[in-house]
Amino acid sequence: MSKPIKKRLTRRAFMKTAGAATVAAGTIGFPAIVRSGPTELNISGWGGKWSQIMKKSVYPKFEKEHNCVIKTDTAFPFAPKLLASPKTKPIYDVMHSNSNAQWKVAVAGFLDDLDARKIPNMANLHPFATSEMIAGVAGFTSAIGLGYRMDKTDSKFESWKEFWDPKFAGIRGTYVITNSLGTCAFLMAGKVFGNGLKDTDAALKAMEKLKPVKLVDFTGTMEKLLFSGEVVVGVIHDSAIWRHLDKKAPLAFSAPKEGVLALEQVWSVMKGSPKKELAYAYINYILSPEIQKVIVEGMWYNPANKYVELEQRFRDHLFTTAEQVKQLVQVDWKWYNEKEDILSMKYNKIFQRG
Repeated sequence: MSKPIKKRLTRRAFMKTAGAATVAAGTIGFPAIVRSGPTELNISGWGGKWSQIMKKSVYPKFEKEHNCVIKTDTAFPFAPKLLASPKTKPIYDVMHSNSNAQWKVAVAGFLDDLDARKIPNMANLHPFATSEMIAGVAGFTSAIGLGYRMDKTDSKFESWKEFWDPKFAGIRGTYVITNSLGTCAFLMAGKVFGNGLKDTDAALKAMEKLKPVKLVDFTGTMEKLLFSGEVVVGVIHDSAIWRHLDKKAPLAFSAPKEGVLALEQVWSVMKGSPKKELAYAYINYILSPEIQKVIVEGMWYNPANKYVELEQRFRDHLFTTAEQVKQLVQVDWKWYNEKEDILSMKYNKIFQRG
């Protein structure tokens, strides 16, 4: 078994070392890293609209300021490819992924222990971004709750238990267990019907009672089923609902009273990267209010930086205040990954039985 990763700086220690009181809310990055020729920064990242926004509105400024070229691998999943590369010569300098994948590579010894002094914008983040549940630092999060068709049900889904109401049998949807939203919904069942997220016995029993349910592979598939009306209520993250507001679709999002699960967008620096200086500058750039605003407005993600100035329509829907982010329930992915194989097998057996 790999040795456990070293504990990161505590927030108190960080406040002392980073001089958080002197960090301006508008900090974007360090002075430009000047080189004779462009350096290639290898990172992972999503495709689709995310990639379009990054290439058009995020990468160019950083590349110009730091005389570099950002090369992005958008062929998910990223963790297996990184784990197959040498620790001393990793295929990425910076890894961007969700928390479950970050913990897999962290346990394997690939991640650098983030030096908060090199990321001044960490001083301005909501607590979830640097909690003990995060390997690396979270730049954004989506809230996993329930999306539903307002024209097909009077239910407001104030509780997760309503998702199990027999009247939604066959017209509700969740995910295969390999999708992190499916895992999160499964673990939330343990909290709602048992003693907490780690009560997997209660969660498995709840999955039995959830049938019949439509299982999908990706969030995009769930969006299509909600739009078509084939699914009246489904597990989904808030950004996947709110970004369709302009289409005036009859969709709504519920944050049940038991809490919404955090789907974090996490960045980390590879321990074996020869470009750590540039990697740290890039993460600091992503965490800046200016860049956070660009990405939030394009993707409807909830920002980690507390000082992002957003229009009212975003503030009306997103988790941006200290009180709002307290509703976010973070998963212990390090714990889950250790039990993933056996839990996946049990989950799959339930739905294979029809």
